[in-house]
Amino acid sequence: MLLNLSLDHFVIVDHLELHFEEGFTALTGETGAGKSITLDALGLLLGDKADFSQVRSGQKEAKLSALFSLENLPQLRADLIEQGLMSEDEEELAIRRIISAEGKSRNFINGQTATVAQLKKIGESLIDIHGQNTHHSLNSESTQREILDAFSGCLKTTQSVKQAYQQWQEAKNALHTAQTQSEQLLVEQELLERHQKELSELNPQKDEWDNLSQQYDILANAADLLRAAENTHHMIDGEQGLQVLTARCMREMESLSNIEANFAENLQLLASVEAELGEISNNLRDVMARIDVDGQRLSDVDERMSQWVSLAKKHRVEENRLPEKWQEIQNRLQSLEAAADLDVLTEKVRQAEKVYRQEAQTLSKLRQQGAKQFSQEITQTMHSLSMEGAVFQVALNPCEASSYGLEKVQYQIAMNQGSDLRPLNKVASGGELARISLAIQVVASRYTSVPTLIFDEVDTGIGGRVAEVVGQCLAQLGKNYQILAVTHLAQVAASASHHWQVSKHEENGQTISEIQVLDKEARIAEIARMIGGKTITQTTINHAKEMLGYE
Repeated sequence: MLLNLSLDHFVIVDHLELHFEEGFTALTGETGAGKSITLDALGLLLGDKADFSQVRSGQKEAKLSALFSLENLPQLRADLIEQGLMSEDEEELAIRRIISAEGKSRNFINGQTATVAQLKKIGESLIDIHGQNTHHSLNSESTQREILDAFSGCLKTTQSVKQAYQQWQEAKNALHTAQTQSEQLLVEQELLERHQKELSELNPQKDEWDNLSQQYDILANAADLLRAAENTHHMIDGEQGLQVLTARCMREMESLSNIEANFAENLQLLASVEAELGEISNNLRDVMARIDVDGQRLSDVDERMSQWVSLAKKHRVEENRLPEKWQEIQNRLQSLEAAADLDVLTEKVRQAEKVYRQEAQTLSKLRQQGAKQFSQEITQTMHSLSMEGAVFQVALNPCEASSYGLEKVQYQIAMNQGSDLRPLNKVASGGELARISLAIQVVASRYTSVPTLIFDEVDTGIGGRVAEVVGQCLAQLGKNYQILAVTHLAQVAASASHHWQVSKHEENGQTISEIQVLDKEARIAEIARMIGGKTITQTTINHAKEMLGYE
């Protein structure tokens, strides 16, 4: 549920702080006063694209924030806790967005930086906005299908059907490629087999090139390394070597170390030098034992390295990447061998089609069940909107298999009793289409889990008794949902539990829009204005009181 909305320097709003209530709230005002600004702000907070023109003239940035209660949205709350965007003891969600005059925006969820995609994903669970032009999209098959699928509770199944269809098409494409490009694939396979044979003979192993390089350096310089090791070992461990001289120095100072303090310190240093020389001597003995001036081994290593260099150059890779190249060739050969097996590919196509049709048939059954109930409820709601005798029906027309299933969804209507059902766009006028759209939105909203529903002038094109029924429908929805309706009809506004008025005025040469929560007297005046326009008489005031149920 939406608790609070705060706007600063947004379009023609200087500062606005709104506190929302449960139930049905009507938002009214003269044309151009800025009724849609509140909805635009909520849309931005829930992931709509930002625009620098939304920053109030003369300001560096616009700031928008909203606070929501997630008390009745346990799944969303659990998801946000898992993502680290909410703590275990929190039940309120704060969304903030800052839009600069340069067009850049910064987004925050409970104080943490967030992406527009995250705002959009969260927004789907918080608010459902029905725009004033929603009825125009009703003539689209995709819109009709999406509404029915949402009503029927089969959105997950539609995704499964789409995925199964894609896998089926991929299998068909693989089979088609194998059938039409078999000769090209055979040429590629023969070439790869030759490469595979060459590399198999070499059998390059991971890290082998580095080991070969190290071995080559040692073997190529073996004589010099051995000579240096022997000479150094002799100078350290020979009859007149450094170890012997170090021991002699220690003996000279040892007997006098109790007299001269520096002698004792020097003895400790020399003991360390003696230990280090001993370690060096041991290392040199290891080198002399390990190094072998082996011309044949050097020749063998040189020849293998030449083979590596030759094949690496042939395949245009660095020498140390030759094992990876070999693996790539092996993988590609396996793919080609599988692609060349038409029987296997044909079976994959058959299995993929089978899975698709099973999923699609499940979807068809869900749509059939949902279409029947949906049609009945829309028809009943249309009757309440002064369209007595009209019949609404969802037709499921079989079609070729597609990613959307095995049928096309078409909304059909008969405007008068006894008339034939015809496609919606062939029968309904603009005003009738608006009422049908409202009926669909009202029915669909009964089954939504989104706690806040916003209706933006969806009552366009209606009036009189029908407008009163629309207000009653919204008031009924307000018993279970938080409803905000932007309206220009007094009958709709009078049905609301709460009433806000949008107005604008000039201040320091700039237009400023404000929203005021109306008390009893102010509400009577606003309803009277909506009934009578500029000229408000006692008759219109009395009519307003009557509509509001005030004595």
